[in-house]
Amino acid sequence: MPDLSFLFAHAGHVLATEMHARLAEIDLTPRGQCVLTHAQQGEFTQIQLAEQSALDKTTMVLTVDELEKRGLAERHPSPTDRRARIIAVTDTGLAKAAEGARVVDEVHRDVLAAIPEAEREAFVRNLELLVGGRLSTPVESGRPVRRGGHTGKG
Repeated sequence: MPDLSFLFAHAGHVLATEMHARLAEIDLTPRGQCVLTHAQQGEFTQIQLAEQSALDKTTMVLTVDELEKRGLAERHPSPTDRRARIIAVTDTGLAKAAEGARVVDEVHRDVLAAIPEAEREAFVRNLELLVGGRLSTPVESGRPVRRGGHTGKG
């Protein structure tokens, strides 16, 4: 049996480092790109965006602080909850997010090009089946599990 833990962890790590490097070329981080992408799809609070972006609250605040400092996003009071802030993407942020989306798509195309063309659609479909089904939710554990671990066989 192949060491799926190693294969998924290694592939995820290499993809993440490449994505980080490529987005850095346009002065953006993967987290910033993720938040900008989600924020432009509606009026969301920081908490809602954190959930959509799979970021903890502290990381979300730091990410939005950086986006705001760079003029890519703004915080506005929520019309329904005076304690909450809506994250709005500025025109500059929309342009940067579009540039980032082109980079992300290019990296994804480059990665999938390593798989024979006739097998790409099935690969992505099966990966989506795993992530949407059997591997959709982490199992509760008495010990915290760091992302990127593997069983050591690979």
